[in-house]
Amino acid sequence: MDAFAQGLLEILKGWGVSDAWLPDTVTTGLILKAIFAVVVVLAIMGCCLYTVLLERKTAAWAQGRVGPSITTMPLIAAIPLVGKVLTYCGFIQPLADGGKLFMRQEPLPEHVNKFYYCLAPCLALAPAIITMVMIPFTSYINPETGEETALMLCNMNPGFVFMFAISSLGVYGVVLGGWASNSKYPFLGSIRGSAQMISYELSLVLAILPVVLITAGTSDNPLSLFSIVQGQGGFWNIILAPLSAVIYFVALLAEMNRQPFDMPESETDTVGGFHTEYGTFKFGLFFTGEYLHMILGSILFVMFFLGGWHALPFMPTLGLDGVLGTLLGIVCLVVKVIFMLFVIIWIRWTVPRFRFDQVMRIGWKLLLPFAIANAVAYFVFFGIYETLLK
Repeated sequence: MDAFAQGLLEILKGWGVSDAWLPDTVTTGLILKAIFAVVVVLAIMGCCLYTVLLERKTAAWAQGRVGPSITTMPLIAAIPLVGKVLTYCGFIQPLADGGKLFMRQEPLPEHVNKFYYCLAPCLALAPAIITMVMIPFTSYINPETGEETALMLCNMNPGFVFMFAISSLGVYGVVLGGWASNSKYPFLGSIRGSAQMISYELSLVLAILPVVLITAGTSDNPLSLFSIVQGQGGFWNIILAPLSAVIYFVALLAEMNRQPFDMPESETDTVGGFHTEYGTFKFGLFFTGEYLHMILGSILFVMFFLGGWHALPFMPTLGLDGVLGTLLGIVCLVVKVIFMLFVIIWIRWTVPRFRFDQVMRIGWKLLLPFAIANAVAYFVFFGIYETLLK
C-alpha cells in the first residue's frame, strides 16, 4: 500500500473504521484508490453544473437582474422555507439545463465528416478529466509522526509539466471540431483557437519558472504540485512572485478561451465559432470541457500562487492535524477556487472582447516579453543568491 492509500486508510480509522472490516492490504489500497477516483470525477462534474449557475448569477448581478430563480421540483418546493431558498437561488436550474441538453434529439448534419465530428467533443473533454489525477486536493498529517501525505491519485515528479502537456491537447478538440464541421465559420474559429493557444502557452509556462525556482530552495522535487504547495507554508508565491501571478492569470484566461480572449467562439464575427454546427449532447461535451478547464485553471492558480489548501500564510493548518486538518484543507481549497471562478466570470461580464489582432499583439508583444524578463530576473537573482551563500 502506497502513501496515498495509507493516508486514506488513516482517515477512515480516524472516523472509527476497524481493520477487521477491511480485506488484505493490497486489495484495500486498490479499493480506496478506485473510490477516491470515482468521487473526484463525480464531484468535478457536479461542480461543472454549478459553475454554470455561478456564471448566470454573476451575470445577473453585473446586469442588475435576479438570474435563475423559478425552476424547481415538486418535492423540493414542498419543503418549508428551504424549498423557497433553493428555488430562488437557482440550485435546481443546472439539473433542468443538463436534462434538457442531454435528452433532446441528436442531429447529425449531412455535410460534416461524421467520424471526426463525433470525436472532437470527446477530445475536448478528455484532457481535463485526465489531468485531475495529478491534483493534490489536500494533505493528511499523521498526529503521531507528523508525516504529511498528499491526497492525490498520482504524485509524479514532473507533476505540473505532465498536466500542462495533457491539458494543452484540448485544443485538438477545438481544431478538429471546426475542421470536421466542413463550414467556414467553425473552421475560422478553430484556426483562431490554435493560434491563440500557441501565442499564450509560452507565457504561461515562463510565468511558472520563478515558482519552480522558489520551490527548489525548500524541496528536492520542485516540479511536483504537492511540493509547490508545501513550499508555501510561509509566504505565498503571489507575494514572492506577483508579476508571475499576473502573467499567468492573463495567459490562463486566453488558454481557457474566456472573454476578453474568447476568439475561437466569438459570436460577434464567427456566429458561434468552432461549435456552430454542434447541438444537444455533443455541444454539452464541449460546454462541459470548457467549464472543466475553468475549474482546473482555477485550481492550478490556487496551487501555484495562493497557498493551495493552506489556510493562512505561516499558519497553514491553524494548528490542526489528522482528519480535522484534512477537512480544513478541503474547505480552504474550495473557497479559494470559488473565488477564482468568480473573478474569471466577473471579468467576462465586465471587460469587452478584444479584436483578434489585439489578442495576438498582447500575447506576442506585451505578455511574452514581460514573461521572459521576469524569468530572467529570477534566474539572475537566485544565481547571485546561491553564489553569495557559497
